[in-house]
Amino acid sequence: MPELHHSRLREIDAETLYRMMWLRVTVFVVEQAAAYAELDGRDLEKETEHFWVSDDEASEVLATLRLLDDGDAARIGRVATAPSARGAGLAAELMRRAIARSTEKWPGRPIHLDAQMHLASWYGRFGFEVSGPQFEEDEIPHVPMARAPGPV
Repeated sequence: MPELHHSRLREIDAETLYRMMWLRVTVFVVEQAAAYAELDGRDLEKETEHFWVSDDEASEVLATLRLLDDGDAARIGRVATAPSARGAGLAAELMRRAIARSTEKWPGRPIHLDAQMHLASWYGRFGFEVSGPQFEEDEIPHVPMARAPGPV
């Protein structure tokens, strides 16, 4: 049975952290053939919080994302789901939890993210709207998006 978790980096056990980072590298570097430094230092920031769904019986992280403090806004990023778990609504539940946590932690702040173009409408389901021009990151089209403060 999948379980949802939420914690700061220093509170995550080494095996779980490894599985979270493995999933991110698998999705963003290997699957998308984007050769870049996935570990960017933002995971270590004091206010960063990680959300993940795990199948504890199989010792597998099925989906993950992180919530960052960008000063005048919150930022959601590194939303990744294991290929075997796609379509089960796990990332959607993580998004709802991260939005709720951001609203609780930083009331009145908007939430920003950079969406791959093909996922912009998916993020739109959570109240995100395109907030700037399209750009490419590692040859993948992206668009900046923002969500006004408020509940999910």
